[in-house]
Amino acid sequence: MTDDAMTARGRRVATGGMPLGRSGGRLADEVYDTLLGQLMSLRIEPGSRVTIDVLARELGVSQTPIRDALNRMEAEGLVVRVPHAGYRIPPQITRHRFEDMLEVRLLLEPAAARRSAERASPTQVAGLRRMLEEMADLERGDGPLAYGAFGLRDAAFHDLVALSAGNQVIREALARLHSHVHLFRLHHDAQVTHLALAEHEDVVAAIAARDPDAAAYAMRRHILRSGERFRRLFDEVEDANATTGEA
Repeated sequence: MTDDAMTARGRRVATGGMPLGRSGGRLADEVYDTLLGQLMSLRIEPGSRVTIDVLARELGVSQTPIRDALNRMEAEGLVVRVPHAGYRIPPQITRHRFEDMLEVRLLLEPAAARRSAERASPTQVAGLRRMLEEMADLERGDGPLAYGAFGLRDAAFHDLVALSAGNQVIREALARLHSHVHLFRLHHDAQVTHLALAEHEDVVAAIAARDPDAAAYAMRRHILRSGERFRRLFDEVEDANATTGEA
């Protein structure tokens, strides 16, 4: 998905989402927003299978916008294509996988922020600032659609930091993790968006000031604090399972 397309969708979600209809943008965008809302609210359960024909019947549209929306979701790590069997919703991230991703991010992202402070063009710095504005709009929104769109913009923000660092290997490695998508599917928590936005602002301020040490420090602090926030969610789930006797 292009940055302009993500921006347009984010603004539409921020203004209250949609009921599915033919107005207010391309039908594939509306289908995408509907599926994103169902995914983030867990109406579509992790690990479940979805097919184009079933979704077309449920949403009352043709298969073409369903296919377009699912192709976009596959590119973002939201669904996995299963040959000859439609698509599958990825299972919720495990704690072990989460800790592994956190370790990789701590190795790569502070280095990317450092290089971004050295190499980012004025256009890229302006792009980071625009992303902060868009995320602030989404942070004020309500419901799983706005939360899901914030998560995708969060991923786009980190991708642009890596892009502006000028290291394609780091960018590709981070993209393959789809870490932001997996984390934001864990739980709808408004505090996550509010705190992440403030930490992003510190990263952008350091990059704009051309201060590599401050940029690396701000990114490392952001990842560590984000890890603490999501680690508490795993603790809550484990405590709840222990109370109910589940494995």
